[in-house]
Amino acid sequence: MSVTVDERVVPPGDPEYLEDAWDLKERIREREGLLKQRRGFFANAYRRASVHCFVDGDDLVGFAAARSDGYILFLAVDPEYRGQGYGERLVASVASEAGKASCHARETNENAIAFYRHLGFTVEREIENYYEDGAGAYYLRLGDHDRIRDRISELLRGR
Repeated sequence: MSVTVDERVVPPGDPEYLEDAWDLKERIREREGLLKQRRGFFANAYRRASVHCFVDGDDLVGFAAARSDGYILFLAVDPEYRGQGYGERLVASVASEAGKASCHARETNENAIAFYRHLGFTVEREIENYYEDGAGAYYLRLGDHDRIRDRISELLRGR
């Protein structure tokens, strides 16, 4: 990991990094066809969430916007920064703050599903027509409740 990357948490209601998060999400959408939310929906959800961020200088390179119950609304890591543990640490930060973590992932997003499973998430259920375009989703939850504290510690240590 780069030594210049700082970790920050933006509290709910604070628009800091909102524009940068939207821009990062849109770059990923254009490149990978994912993260297809409308701007208004994204901005409203962002403002209601705690946003866990990684910033390299002035550049937002990853973020996880999450509700207080640990539900991850958005998770994005700049493709140039992937594979360095930032996604894992974002999830760990959310889970550490909330004591749990959950999310939805598009059924066709094999990379996201593999990433969450690697972290210990399990598919709790499948939901048809979850997204506006009619695509289905999986609802995923991080591990069993008895071992979540150990798993969060592992993720924070980079294991």
